[in-house]
Amino acid sequence: MSFQIRVIHEHPLSGSCFGLRWFTPTNEVPLCGHATLASAAVLFHKKNMNPTLTFLTLSGELKARQAGDEIVLDLPLYFTYPQLSLAHSVRYSPVTKKLLICLSEVYERYDLEKLKVDPQHLLLADKTGKIKGVIITVKGDHKNHGSYDFYSRYFAPWNGISEDPVTGSAHAVLSSYWSEQLGKDKLCAFQCSSRGGELKILLRQDGRVDIGGQACFVLEGFLSL
Repeated sequence: MSFQIRVIHEHPLSGSCFGLRWFTPTNEVPLCGHATLASAAVLFHKKNMNPTLTFLTLSGELKARQAGDEIVLDLPLYFTYPQLSLAHSVRYSPVTKKLLICLSEVYERYDLEKLKVDPQHLLLADKTGKIKGVIITVKGDHKNHGSYDFYSRYFAPWNGISEDPVTGSAHAVLSSYWSEQLGKDKLCAFQCSSRGGELKILLRQDGRVDIGGQACFVLEGFLSL
């Protein structure tokens, strides 16, 4: 869930700068990409005519702009560091507290989709607070004309989320890793949750990353506080 806070003197239909906070069922989180995209989608849907919207968040200023039928988010780029020398590459992002596990190339999308992960086992594996999310990823299969550079799934039971459907914050971590591995700055990714979602990625020279995706409206209502 995300909450927009209108900056003083800014109107939802004409303003370009908004405060934004995100909450899971258990706590507030410092970054949530898909909720930011949804917030921007609502403002654009309500005919906010600004070409770029700015959100003031715990992760600094985040920007969103329309690009055709997609919305592109300007997010921080987070780096990971090697942890263990095993059959799979294990890396850690200290800023986001996310653990990244890259499956070896003998595995493919099907294996990732069928992988069974018990959130309770993850909680028991780390009680120190060092880890807040686990990303599992595998390289795309271009030999068979696959259209994606990599696939992923994301689990965050420490934040009350067994598995997240599509995760912008995880791709702010994945982007730096796969750009280094594949030697390219423009990537296309797919998150293999039961809902699933495609993300278009561009690493920029200023150390940030553009992540684009689409939003779909399924419900409109009012929340009384």
